[in-house]
Amino acid sequence: MTINLSTANEFIARHIGPDQADEHAMLATLGFDSLEALSASVIPESIKGTSVLNLPAGQSEADALASIKAIAGKNQLCKTYIGQGYYNCHTPAPILRNLLENPAWYTAYTPYQPEISQGRLEALLNFQTLISDLSGLPIANASLLDEATAAAEAMTFCKRLSKNKSGRAFFASRHCHPQTLDVLRTRAEPLGIEVVVGDERGLSDLSPFFGALLQYPASNGDVFDYRELVERFHATHALVAVAADLLALTLLTPPGEFGADVAIGSAQRFGVPLGFGGPHAAYFATRDAFKRDMPGRLVGVSVDRHGKPALRLAMQTREQHIRREKATSNICTAQVLLANMASMYAVYHGPQGLTQIARRVHQLTAILAKGLTALGLNVEQIEFFDTLTLHTGSRTAALHAKAHARHINLRVVDDERLGVSLDETCGPSDVTALWALLAAEGQALPDVDTLTATVSSTLPPALLRQSPILSHPVFNRYHSETELMRYLRRLADKDLALDRTMIPLGSCTMKLNAASEMIPVTWAEFGNLHPFAPAEQSQGYQQLTTELEAMLCAATGYDAISLQPNAGSQGEYAGLLAIRAYHQSRGDERRDICLIPSSAHGTNPATANMAGMRVVVTACDARGNVDIEDLRAKAIEHREHLAALMITYPSTHGVFEEGIREICGIIHDNGGQVYIDGANMNAMVGLCAPGKFGGDVSHLNLHKTFCIPHGGGGPGVGPIGVKSHLTPFLPGHASLPRTQGAVCAAPFGSASILPITWMYIRMMGGEGLKRASQMAILNANYIARRLEEHYPVLYSGSNGLVAHECILDLRPLKDSSGISVDDVAKRLIDFGFHAPTMSFPVAGTLMIEPTESESKHELDRFCDAMIRIREEIRAVENGTLDKEDNPLKNAPHTAAEMVGEWTHPYSREQAVYPVESLIEGKYWPPVGRVDNVFGDRNLVCACPSIESYQEA
Repeated sequence: MTINLSTANEFIARHIGPDQADEHAMLATLGFDSLEALSASVIPESIKGTSVLNLPAGQSEADALASIKAIAGKNQLCKTYIGQGYYNCHTPAPILRNLLENPAWYTAYTPYQPEISQGRLEALLNFQTLISDLSGLPIANASLLDEATAAAEAMTFCKRLSKNKSGRAFFASRHCHPQTLDVLRTRAEPLGIEVVVGDERGLSDLSPFFGALLQYPASNGDVFDYRELVERFHATHALVAVAADLLALTLLTPPGEFGADVAIGSAQRFGVPLGFGGPHAAYFATRDAFKRDMPGRLVGVSVDRHGKPALRLAMQTREQHIRREKATSNICTAQVLLANMASMYAVYHGPQGLTQIARRVHQLTAILAKGLTALGLNVEQIEFFDTLTLHTGSRTAALHAKAHARHINLRVVDDERLGVSLDETCGPSDVTALWALLAAEGQALPDVDTLTATVSSTLPPALLRQSPILSHPVFNRYHSETELMRYLRRLADKDLALDRTMIPLGSCTMKLNAASEMIPVTWAEFGNLHPFAPAEQSQGYQQLTTELEAMLCAATGYDAISLQPNAGSQGEYAGLLAIRAYHQSRGDERRDICLIPSSAHGTNPATANMAGMRVVVTACDARGNVDIEDLRAKAIEHREHLAALMITYPSTHGVFEEGIREICGIIHDNGGQVYIDGANMNAMVGLCAPGKFGGDVSHLNLHKTFCIPHGGGGPGVGPIGVKSHLTPFLPGHASLPRTQGAVCAAPFGSASILPITWMYIRMMGGEGLKRASQMAILNANYIARRLEEHYPVLYSGSNGLVAHECILDLRPLKDSSGISVDDVAKRLIDFGFHAPTMSFPVAGTLMIEPTESESKHELDRFCDAMIRIREEIRAVENGTLDKEDNPLKNAPHTAAEMVGEWTHPYSREQAVYPVESLIEGKYWPPVGRVDNVFGDRNLVCACPSIESYQEA
């Protein structure tokens, strides 16, 4: 027997769920003898042969890990004091192991189904409470993407709500972080907002401004008293946003207490690694009166059908899925996984622990400043928290060079000044090392112990915090590792994530996030690098991003990629900005019409509005395809002003539209550009390429097709691919050669999770990626075929096949039985399943996407559950089950309900063990069906008060 001695690559088979026997069985069900034959029937003739997937064969997991380890080793880890919104911190080991590295947390989906999301919702409620307490404002959201984009959201928020209607400009302090100002300018320009950057201390006439952004403490280190300035802005009916450092707020008067209308910032230094810029959770807090205009998600307290407190996402009518171009924001992803890390950091340390960390950092900074002054250096700050700016004159360049030689990074301020920021990882030896670095040759260094005894706080006495923080029990109980470990386990046990069951969400692509892909994320070489470290220290990241860009170009057929957008919504936005800038470069400023099909994802029209475009909706035909004649008519009608078409492919209805080339041609013939939403790229990789069949730009959801986990609702990464003519208009950054404005704070967005996608593509190779797309299509068509006699499949191609997802029409059941799509979704919980996507893109439907990662066994388990549910609906239709008191209307059923008095006309067994397989592994939802209306009418979005805990 001959044995192949080369390293075997088993990863493709590990990633793809069905084995060969399952594949043949499913193909036989559909009437095909091979995957190639199925693909040939699904992919339209007009786009066959457009795939340009030229990638090498996949590597084994061990070989790929060795390759990326070598890349990581090219990053240099220096002691960094750059600050500027990014700080070294310690991730507590129990949070690292039990949350960040735990698939129960990182594979969970956005908590739109609250009954199976109570654990992550509680963690997010803790985050909101943390932010509300520290900011001094009553309402905080469940996180935004980063501090700079949160500031941009605050600007448009102020624009909507300010009563100074004559104000056309937004004031931004020059003491804000530079990357924040960059993103503000990018966001403001398409909306016609003038951003005025200046020194707030010299402002006289405030009447031109509808709002203002201040930094607290200032980026250069100063702590300014903004109370009088805020009052002056309010006197002109302007709103004031304050970008505030959370750690400093444990010691300083919070923005809400000196009159700020909004507080924004980053929670990064609460236990989240630097990660070369992300992902990190931003926060946004505001006044109660403004809650319905606040961007992002909001967790609220409601009750379930038994009257028990239950959590849910509140006030969903603010979201872009519903309000479309009138939405408060286009943000579809938050930074839930990172917000949960920050919340647990606060839970673990508690109020005393956080305050102690802050005091220690501040005292070390005060000692450093006193020693530097004794050495004759010019420290510009008198009142500061953790950051100093030094006027070093002609010595500046030499000091940076000297620092780099000692593996130390200082902040580059300008040619004559440098900055130093301390953090929780610093100690007395770091202070001494900085003195040694900055002292003149031969100078004797101060003694840390001597200065420690004499140094006092340099915080302004009038701004010292008087109000308590984090008094809720959750922040005062779990301070031992045992308690925190059990708390995290208890929360995870309340939820359904991908580690328990398939999550068949159409459009959201909940697929395997393989362990080998996740391993590099927590390596120090990727996690501990500052985004503004000198370029020579990030050679590993430069290789990783260059190679990943090439991989993604190969998968999409585009000529260039920007990895900066840190969410799909940001990718959409960056794509439309590129189109807008392209038209302007050709003198076509009048082009501002964006055509969007009626079936489009809600972020599309919201994004077009943000990019300064006017939305014109085009119709869809009876089969869910774009109505080409309506599109043609509107393209011709708006020919002189047509900027773009935003279209999802395969369609939002889960079908490969045969007219996609014609559609792209119509837009190009009328002077527009084609933006192809990459949400459904999981059906195309290796089979067809949007950059080759008419697309000018696409965003990619790396948290969908390319295996970055959803993390309970974020992080996401949304890079854009463009054809060569749009390459000059990709997002820029101060640290990049491109001239366009930045769309987020860091040059490569959420850089530390890019190794996940690099690993996935490297291990799958071109052949594996193509097979993944084919298997996603096979799995979806298998489910559609098994369920079509029980539920009508709403849309399919001309051959009766779907793409990678299918839509089941439940609307007839509402008429025949009174059972709604909500009832079916909640009943699936009793079977241990997350529901498919509900009522999108068509109300009263379920959109199912199984992905390639689910085995035939799991697909059959899901189909069996759906068929059994249909049998229960028939029992309602024929009167065997009561029309109102039945397992569907009462779903989901809790364990507490089982041991109480049973008054229902159906049995306990039917309620909770509708199929025999559940006896071995039953998921028990912690709450019954949540009352959405009650939660919105009685909004509570912070942890219940101590009194309510005592009453309970």
